[in-house]
Amino acid sequence: MHDSYPPGPRLPKLLQTLGFIFGGVRFFEACRRRYGDVVAFRTIFDSGFVMVFEPELLKQVFQGPREQLRAGEANVLLGPALGYRSVLLLDGAEHLRQRKLMLPPFHGQRMRAYEEVMRAAADREIDSWPVGEPFALMPSMQALTLDVIMRAIFGVEEGARMEELKRRIRAMLEPISRPIGVFLLSLSGRRFGNRGSVERFEQRRRELDELIYDEIARRREATDLEEREDVFSLLLLARDEDGQPMTDEELRDELVTLLVAGHETTATGLAWTFDLLLHDRRALEELERSLARGESDYLDAAVKESLRLRPVIPAVGRVVRGEPFRLGDYVIPVGVEINPSITLIHRRSDRYPDPHAFRPERFLSENPPDTYTWVPFGGGTRRCLGAAFAQFEMSVVVRRVLERASLVPASPERDEVERRGITLVPKEGVRVTQTRAPEPAAAEGATASVA
Repeated sequence: MHDSYPPGPRLPKLLQTLGFIFGGVRFFEACRRRYGDVVAFRTIFDSGFVMVFEPELLKQVFQGPREQLRAGEANVLLGPALGYRSVLLLDGAEHLRQRKLMLPPFHGQRMRAYEEVMRAAADREIDSWPVGEPFALMPSMQALTLDVIMRAIFGVEEGARMEELKRRIRAMLEPISRPIGVFLLSLSGRRFGNRGSVERFEQRRRELDELIYDEIARRREATDLEEREDVFSLLLLARDEDGQPMTDEELRDELVTLLVAGHETTATGLAWTFDLLLHDRRALEELERSLARGESDYLDAAVKESLRLRPVIPAVGRVVRGEPFRLGDYVIPVGVEINPSITLIHRRSDRYPDPHAFRPERFLSENPPDTYTWVPFGGGTRRCLGAAFAQFEMSVVVRRVLERASLVPASPERDEVERRGITLVPKEGVRVTQTRAPEPAAAEGATASVA
């Protein structure tokens, strides 16, 4: 029993920050080998936090008392972009209220009503791809998922208003999607954060807010809300246990949260899935055979394995409040943030034999990974609300691309991982080549020709 603070590198904050941003997995793996499964760090963003690399310890964090381990406080860095009434930034009773209001649109048959929207968005992108010329898939996946967000989440119809909303969304997200995006968010709203890129970010956020609040006002006047299926309309109709609706501020923050969480992250997950499939002929051919048989199990497994090997978000956080929290043999003081590492937990060789290999079969075995060894969407009461939506969208898009397109990788090697903002993205955008014109869009269920 240690009953003490965990060990960690004694490097200056600046060097640890550089290791955190640019060293990525290699930096954390080196620290884990040296210090163990619980390691203390310091950066210029945080004077002290603890990373967890072991599933059983992760379980303690996810099952810990909500009032003692605060996820909302750990996400405060996202406040300038998402807004401080976002479900991601709330804790306690306020978080539970917002979560209950937001859950219904993402369950059951209601979610599956968006399948045709997803397939149509995929068709538009497939039809735009060049033939015989290398191109990056990542921008195409970003356009596709934004298209789905506009229709399924916002419920905005095709036209100038949709295009302007898309433009303002892309403009706000662009600066925080860079490698220094976390640094930019940390400066926003501070006394020295009124120049240069920070000022541009805040101006672009105001321009997006103006359009969103205008859309909220218009939608509140609509007489057909109960007939609509988009998430925005459903949130307007939602009532809490006291019969109270969401305020305009809450609606704005939740819409932007769904936009950011459901756009960039799902696009990145899709790009990684194609990168892994196109570089693994065995897995790709097995997927093609299973789809030809009308089965979806292997497709679902391939999506899960992609999210394991290339998680989009590298870690989640909880801030200790109230009293110190016992984590294994250590005691974590009040005010310290605990960060379970999704990336390194997914790469443990004792849980995933040959962890760097792409093997969808891991999720089809008698003992597939459990909720504490596979955590791309976090866990516990803070698990991502849109997890099922994202996995469903990824499956629909992968299936549609395999039905219609003929893609080969432009490089013999998988794309490298690069950190941009809070996400881990393919450095080159997953470059591919389409070898022939795509099958007609009407030919649903056509045999895949991806080699």
